[in-house]
This record gives sequence, C-alpha cells and structure tokens, in this order.
Amino acid sequence: MSAQPDQPWRLSVAPMMEWTDRFCRPFHRQFSRNARLFTEMVTTGALLHGDVHRHLRFDGAEHPVALQLGGSDPEALARCAELGEQYGYDEINLNCGCPSDRVQTGCFGAVLMKDAPLVARAVRAMRSAMSRPVTVKHRLGVDDLEGYDFLRGFVDTVAAAGCEVFVVHARKAWLSGLSPKENREIPPLDYPMVYRLKQDYPQLTVVINGGIKTVADCQKHLRQVDGVMIGREAYENPYVLAELQAALFDGIAEPELERTDYLLAYLPFVEAELRAGTPLARIVRHILGLYRGQPGGRGFRRVLSEKGHRAGAGLDVLRQALAEVERDDDLSEAA
Repeated sequence: MSAQPDQPWRLSVAPMMEWTDRFCRPFHRQFSRNARLFTEMVTTGALLHGDVHRHLRFDGAEHPVALQLGGSDPEALARCAELGEQYGYDEINLNCGCPSDRVQTGCFGAVLMKDAPLVARAVRAMRSAMSRPVTVKHRLGVDDLEGYDFLRGFVDTVAAAGCEVFVVHARKAWLSGLSPKENREIPPLDYPMVYRLKQDYPQLTVVINGGIKTVADCQKHLRQVDGVMIGREAYENPYVLAELQAALFDGIAEPELERTDYLLAYLPFVEAELRAGTPLARIVRHILGLYRGQPGGRGFRRVLSEKGHRAGAGLDVLRQALAEVERDDDLSEAA
C-alpha cells in the first residue's frame, strides 16, 4: 500500500519539546524521506524578542518540515508565520493542544480550544501574512468542554478561517490536576471520534495522533483518516520510521537498510556540527534508542551516555559505541 504524491500528511513525527530539535530531525530524516517532521513548539515571544536564527535555522535535508508556533495574539502569530516562510518551512502549525502550566499562563496551547473564534482570527492572520499551509494541532476537548458537538464546533469555526488540515490528538486535556505527562496517558483515547470528524468533513485533511506505535496501528488508522502522527515511539525507537517508510510509501514489507546504515548516513551531519563547535552530547542523545531491543543496544547506550558528554568527545565515541553492537552481533552469530 504505497502513498500517492498528494498525501503530504500521510505520516508525521509529532512536535516534542526538547526532543525534535535541529539535531534530532536530520537523524529522523535518514529513516524516511517522506515523513513530515515538526519542530519543537516555538513561542511568538521567543521569535519576536529573541534570536530568530537560533530558533528557526534547520538543515535543508529536513524537508518536508513544519514549524509549530505557540501563541495567541493573531498579529504576533502572523509576524512569526511570515518569518517561518522566509526561513523555508513547508508548513506553519498552531499549537492548540499542549496542556503544560507554562503554556496556560501564556494563553496558548490547549487553553485556546476554549476560544475557537480567537483561533480562527489567528489562522486568518497567519494565512494573510504568507502562502504556506496553516494547520492546527489540537485535542478532542479541554476540561469540561468535551464531546463531539464541542469538537465539531471548534473545527467548524477554525475551518471557516481557511484551515484545511487538523491534527487531532485523540484525547481531551485537563488543564488542572494532571501533569503534561499524565495528560498524555490518563485521558482515554477516543479514535472513533476522530474517524467521525473525517466522515463529517471529507473536504478537510484529518491527521490522528496519540498512542500510535506500529505499522499495523498506522495502517488501521489510515483506513479512516488521511494521516497518522507518531510521537514518543519515533523518538525512543527511531527504526520504526524506516518500517513505516517501507510499508506506507515504498510498498515493501521490510526496510532495505540495517540500523547501522542509517546511523552511518547521519555521521556527515554529526561531523559538520562537531566542526562548528556543537558538543557531541547535544547530538547523540537523540540516537540512544536506535538499537532498542537489539544485541549490543545496552552497550551502545552506555558508551554514548558515559563518554558523549566529555570535553572534546567526537566521532571516536560513536565508533566505540558501534563496536559494542558489532561485538554482540558476532557473539549472537557464534552462539
């Protein structure tokens, strides 16, 4: 089951704070040439009052890549969307799903679902400021605002402003009483509600997110909606992206390359960053899950964790970590 060229949201990797940064995304790109990658959420305040280049620069190999913005002021969001377009992002996504206390204080994230007209004004302003697609990532509901009628009302209002792509985390959010981690786990998943949304809005692109981990999960959802977005599984087990590329885009049963091949393809990026002065630990923390559940995986993680943070650490540390994998592979074959 291979994808058609007009399905750009068929597979995405979720925006994840402190994870999907400019070192992580080029690594993920090695596994899938088609998956849509997302930045961490970047607030309007950080862009309008901080170092724009530090927040927005990215490697050209990351395309297709989306910039996720956090904010609630339509004018500020429009200015930031324009910056995102200038930097070459393929999509600007508005965060209406993050439940953290910091996000609530800044009046953005999941709390925005309580004010659909404000979200619509923001989407309209962003679309007027630039030509890239403006998309919204949101929950099923927030606090006591829940149920299909509420969800449909939110989508109705925002779609009328010109948003055509909705990424739906299939849980509601509790803004008090639950931590961000608990909000990813405790509110029950309701996939059928997202399916119903797609049935009622066939003209919209509906992407489902939440608890998705396997090729089978994705194939099941894609029979009902336009796209799937995976989060923590892609970070903790990046090889799943190769499996998804094979199954969802290439029409083959298994990835053509081994885990080590993907890592070796990433090394030129690592080497360039080391030359630019980036500490190795900032880069390799994103690759710790590559050999999860594989022979040598524990030794691979141990070497990187113990030696990656040392002053002057370089590619030799990665070679030592790979040697752990190769050694355990040899032992497995000998057995």
